[in-house]
Amino acid sequence: MSVRSTRRSPTLRSERALIGEGALLVGGMDEVGRGALAGPVSVGLVVVDAGTRTAPRGLTDSKLLSPSAREDMVDPLRRWAVAWAVGHAGPAEIDAHGIVAALRLAGRRALAQVRRTAGDVDVVLLDGSHDWLSRPHADLFEAAEMDPSRTLDAPEPGVRTLVKADLQCSSVAAASVLAKVERDGLLRRLAAQYPAFAWEQNKGYSAPAHLEALRRHGATPQHRRSWNLRVLDDTTVAAPAPTADAPPAAAVAEPAVVTLDEVSVGSGVPLRSRVG
Repeated sequence: MSVRSTRRSPTLRSERALIGEGALLVGGMDEVGRGALAGPVSVGLVVVDAGTRTAPRGLTDSKLLSPSAREDMVDPLRRWAVAWAVGHAGPAEIDAHGIVAALRLAGRRALAQVRRTAGDVDVVLLDGSHDWLSRPHADLFEAAEMDPSRTLDAPEPGVRTLVKADLQCSSVAAASVLAKVERDGLLRRLAAQYPAFAWEQNKGYSAPAHLEALRRHGATPQHRRSWNLRVLDDTTVAAPAPTADAPPAAAVAEPAVVTLDEVSVGSGVPLRSRVG
């Protein structure tokens, strides 16, 4: 006997409570790619205000949606949000500074993009119990030249953490969907450069085909070399696998790697005009 799902849709209850406390712009933030072996870690940010209405029908945490359902949600969510952005931190940044600092950098790249289009976010809702967005008191990594949001007149947003916020809060659920879709698209682009690793299917996570390709070809510049890749000699770096219309890798130069400059470091939409 089948049991009908009783899954509840996320709401704006938490966001409206923060607005009731005086916040003008509330941002929901969520990350994807934290546990992957390759590719960036990506952080989505979706901003709402007192005029934001109920989220588009069908919204929930991105992990509970099929790929096609996530894709279908993107345009409605972008229209619904006051502003949105997705920030990324690449494998080299993860290797150099650790995953928590990379998450912080990606999140602040998203905040910087939203600041340019909608102004300062007053409070950020984070999924989970750990505040990885706020700066530690001493953090040399986030020197002014490396942190796009570090300007003299940029106030620090407040941060509220909430376990399972991606299931409860519409802004956080929307951020998870936008970040997931954008990162998945990036990994599909990278898969064309490194077809042996099947990133179009596994999105950089440790699927059997990905691990087997690591054994056979070694790591690429898109792998997180500081992580335990389990099957590698640390000195091995893979050249791109040849494709049907390209000569073997030994005969060609390394193709351009997709970098954060070529990816959407933060994609935002302008503050909407509101009628009535």
